[in-house]
Amino acid sequence: MAAELGRRAGHLYPVDMEDTEPEAVEAESRLHHAKILEQPLSAPEFVSVPGREKVQLEASSMRFLPLYREESRCALLVLIDPQDKNTVLAIYLHRSWWPIEDMVKTADPSREGLMQVRTFAERVVLFVLNCIIFGRLERGSTCDVLFTPHSEKECAKVFWRGGQAAAFYTIKAKGSLCAGSSSQCYRLPVLDTLFVRRRFRRRGLGLRMLQDFCQAFAAEGALGISCPLSAGMYQVCRRFLETRPEEQARLWEVESPGDWSQRENIWLKMQLTGSLPRGDIQGVRQQHGWRPGLLMQVQLQKRFPPVLAAVKNTHAWQISGSVLSDQATLKVSDLQETGGIPLAGIPALCFDRLTCS
Repeated sequence: MAAELGRRAGHLYPVDMEDTEPEAVEAESRLHHAKILEQPLSAPEFVSVPGREKVQLEASSMRFLPLYREESRCALLVLIDPQDKNTVLAIYLHRSWWPIEDMVKTADPSREGLMQVRTFAERVVLFVLNCIIFGRLERGSTCDVLFTPHSEKECAKVFWRGGQAAAFYTIKAKGSLCAGSSSQCYRLPVLDTLFVRRRFRRRGLGLRMLQDFCQAFAAEGALGISCPLSAGMYQVCRRFLETRPEEQARLWEVESPGDWSQRENIWLKMQLTGSLPRGDIQGVRQQHGWRPGLLMQVQLQKRFPPVLAAVKNTHAWQISGSVLSDQATLKVSDLQETGGIPLAGIPALCFDRLTCS
């Protein structure tokens, strides 16, 4: 017996349908799951997935996945590939099995561009993009970034392009609680996760989302991007900051909650990483004119004026040097804080990058 497959072209997709309460969705799914398990072996039920053979509905091919980081809130019933248990083929919603591709489509022509995630159906789209398409289908073996399910109230936007959900990004609001913490709050707005599907890459979507994030918090003096930056996100930031020098002093790679000691200015990091020699001690001395007690103020002001415009009294940066085991190490000393702005973040970055082995 063939299970009913969600309708596709020319009809509504799940995100277009009347919104449903999460509790009702899970209850309906658990009833369907129980019904399948009670069916006699002589009358198996199958689901036809586009581009694949029919998949039998049985205990080993079905699984409940938490929709939110808060696992107790809601779970979705999904169909698993019998040949690859990490691949999700379909999701049970509105009493039908929907292929993953249909879960991220829309028949509404007005759903185009960046749109705030508001409804439960849009939360499901965000989950599919984040945990299934990125987490299981498109995440490369060399990718060292892994996104966990978002919280129920996560601030997020989905980028719709030509009837498909092409990308998304999420934000940790200034003042919101850090994950797993009941007391620490984010000290600045942070772009937490960003993903563009493979077929939509190299079309400027990452740049558009980063620009949207910056514009949404135009009044903020500092904005964060969660650490660590992936190689792809690093390139997006480079292209963005090269064309928008006014943002170079505002974007920081941060660890939560984003204190000044937990920030590295992204533009400064790029310049240091891209220009420092990887040779011997003489290379460091020749390029930076290093000597004990050298003030970094002159060199940094010449190379990174937008960064230094964000802090005060840079003459407080005092650098001393030593040579140990053929390594040239620049150490920060006499660090001061002036005008209520800690300077620890940038000198620490200089120390990390001004080291050659």
